[in-house]
Amino acid sequence: MEIELPYKIDAHRRLCIKKDLIELSYWIDTLTTINTEIDYSKIIGQQLIKEQSIEVNIQGLRRKNTLVMAMLCKYEKELNAEYEYGKREYNVTRAKEHEKKRDSHTALIKEFTQLKKEIYQKLSKFQRR
Repeated sequence: MEIELPYKIDAHRRLCIKKDLIELSYWIDTLTTINTEIDYSKIIGQQLIKEQSIEVNIQGLRRKNTLVMAMLCKYEKELNAEYEYGKREYNVTRAKEHEKKRDSHTALIKEFTQLKKEIYQKLSKFQRR
């Protein structure tokens, strides 16, 4: 007995969306962890480093993290609705949309890594007395 074609297409579409949802969950968890690290970085910046530029960079990154998190949460809501009720084909256009979200996440991770390096460089210059 052969499975009919529309069922196969829908099963593939749902599988691809599920894969995107799993990946998206990882991204959101990562940004949540980064938010916690930003909290600690802010304290370190205020209590130890005491440089306005570091504090401004931390605040800017916090804002970007919040915006990317909001965008990803909205995307998660859209994907869940599409998974349950949608009929839109999973094609190259949809894959490119997902890649744009990945690029936003990756850019934020790179920026956060750069900020941590900057903080660590400042801390490494401290000497015990």
